[in-house]
Amino acid sequence: MITLIKNASVFAPQNLGKKHVLIANNKIAGIYDSLPESIEYTQEIDAEGKLLTPGFVDGLVHYCGGGGEGGFGNRTPELDAAEAARAGVTTLVGALGTDSITRTVSNLLGKCRELQAKGLSAYFYSGSYHIPLQTLTQSLETDLIYIPEIIGVGEVALSDHRGSVVTFNDLLSIVRTTKTSASLAGKKGVVFLHLGDSPEQLSLLRDVVNNTDVSIKSFIPTHMNRNPHLFEDAIQYGLEGGYIDFTTSTNEGLLADGEVPCAKALKVAIDAGVDSSLISFSSDANASLPLFDKDGNFIEVDTGRISSLFDSVKEAVRDFDVPFDTALSCITQNPADALGLPTKGRIALGADADLLLISPHDYAIEQTWAMGKVISS
Repeated sequence: MITLIKNASVFAPQNLGKKHVLIANNKIAGIYDSLPESIEYTQEIDAEGKLLTPGFVDGLVHYCGGGGEGGFGNRTPELDAAEAARAGVTTLVGALGTDSITRTVSNLLGKCRELQAKGLSAYFYSGSYHIPLQTLTQSLETDLIYIPEIIGVGEVALSDHRGSVVTFNDLLSIVRTTKTSASLAGKKGVVFLHLGDSPEQLSLLRDVVNNTDVSIKSFIPTHMNRNPHLFEDAIQYGLEGGYIDFTTSTNEGLLADGEVPCAKALKVAIDAGVDSSLISFSSDANASLPLFDKDGNFIEVDTGRISSLFDSVKEAVRDFDVPFDTALSCITQNPADALGLPTKGRIALGADADLLLISPHDYAIEQTWAMGKVISS
């Protein structure tokens, strides 16, 4: 099928102005200033007055559900593909969390294939919070080499009382194994790190980066807006050239405990001089969002929402005067680049035709395209 979307205000995520975008099968085949005359279209869509953006890329989704903290009654549900499509998320990466016993890497594979069958581009991480790593094939190396959807390791928990005690040699071995095995499969290979509330913060990560030949770009630490102290350290880490990922799902309890709202975190980080291309958002969708008292005792649990991803972009634009293209990059090109997904998160020749039509008035998502097909409207 050949489709022309004409007269759209294109954010690629950079603002390209009014353009006409040609889709052939599942790829972007042309971006034109004026209407092409020599091409026959299967369909033509007039997007006059609409924004055309890339589909969103969410680097942390617990799409098999999570939780159980506080008991089995607190297990969170699986993600519904239609919910992701309505939220504009066309590429998502699944992970296990605290529970890698009743939720498994094989669960991730099955759910990943379901999401793919429903039109989304889905991937997942091998491993979990805990050491030794939970794997699909009994080996991290073979997971990365033989399973196309496995793009790295995550969430490995640092500075969190719920995770294993991770040593310097543990983290160094994980990242070296990940990079070497991923390279054999033509993948970037990233180590996606969960940061908790403990005072060690980023110290172990810095030790590995500063005392070995491992690149700082091998790691994506998330929840960097979890509390004011970690956020302050995150800004410094960004100034050192590291990726920083902010979590968009939150609730009043977490904010009361000192979490920095994602939209505000973006503004403060940019004003502090962090290169905005190093900043990404992830939703932590369908994770449990537990609250603990000062002694570490469980109080209650909430559920992460995938719709929070774009909500935080809109909040950054509306409340903190962040330019739309800068905020949009945090859920499109930036996470795609960090994760090693070069055909995602952008409107460019040869990129996958994952696209959104959005109202410029209220930023409502009116249509979601994934791999050249409409999956929500």
